[in-house]
Amino acid sequence: MRLLIIEDEPGIARFLKQGLEEEAFAVDVAGTGPAGLALAQAQPYALLLVDWMLPGLSGLEVCQQLRAAHNRTPLIFLTARDAVADTIAGLQAGANDYIKKPFHFEELLERIRVQLRAPGPPAAPERFQVGPIVLDVATHQVHKGGEEIMLTQKEFALLEYLLRHKGKVCRRQSIIENVWDIHFEYNTGVIDVYMNALRKKLKLGKEDEYLQTIRGIGYAARD
Repeated sequence: MRLLIIEDEPGIARFLKQGLEEEAFAVDVAGTGPAGLALAQAQPYALLLVDWMLPGLSGLEVCQQLRAAHNRTPLIFLTARDAVADTIAGLQAGANDYIKKPFHFEELLERIRVQLRAPGPPAAPERFQVGPIVLDVATHQVHKGGEEIMLTQKEFALLEYLLRHKGKVCRRQSIIENVWDIHFEYNTGVIDVYMNALRKKLKLGKEDEYLQTIRGIGYAARD
C-alpha cells in the first residue's frame, strides 16, 4: 500500500517515512500544501498523513479541496494544535482522524491500520491467495498449506504486490517502483534475487509454479 505524508518538518517526515517503510508500506513525501495536494490528486493513495501547519496551503485547506473534489482517501491530521475547536474543524473538513504531536509511532501505526480496515472504496482486501499460498495483510503472515512461511519485509511486500495483481503481468519497472519505491532507472536484477528467495522459502517445485516468470517483461501470480 502506498501512503502520502504531507509534512514540512524534514526530521518528522524522515522519521515517519522510515518507520512506515519498515512496516512494508510504500511512502511518498511532500513538504508543502500545494505539492501534497498535487500528488494526492494525481495518483491513488491508501491513506494521507497531513500536517496542519503547511506552507502554501494549510493541511485544513488541503483536506477541504480534496473532499470538494470527491476524493475520499482516508486522511489523518498530524498537529500540535490541541484546542477542541481545531479538532472539530479538522473533522468537519472531512478528516478521518486527528493525532496530536508529539505522539508514539505505535499509536499512529494502529490508527493507520484502523483506517485501512474501515469499509469504503479505498480499503483493500486483507487476504490474498494463489494456489495454496495465503497472504494476510492484517496479521502480516504468509501460509502455504497451513504452514507459516517466515519472510523478510521486502519479500512480503514483493509477494503482496504480485498477489494484489493476481492474473496480471507485473512489469519489472512497476515492481521496482512500487515495492522498492525507486522512480528512476535502476538495475532491476534485485527483483530476481528476491524472487529466487521467495520461491525457495515457499518450496515451489518449479519456476512457473504460482509465481511465473514472464521472460523479458516481469512476473505474474497465477493459479
